[in-house]
Amino acid sequence: MLVRKVIGGLACLVGIVWILQGLDIRKGDGMSGHGEWAFLGGILLALGVGLLVGARRGSPSD
Repeated sequence: MLVRKVIGGLACLVGIVWILQGLDIRKGDGMSGHGEWAFLGGILLALGVGLLVGARRGSPSD
């Protein structure tokens, strides 16, 4: 369960960074201003949230 929380949290953070870069809000990288990174970041963020929710609902023996 702890592993799911850590991976889910990291996926959320990376997803947010990718969204900000793709939307050209966070500048200074080759990813900046490329919409596909915002799209991929949204997918990664959703997966991270799913992992966090799943870890919260999981059994204590996980």
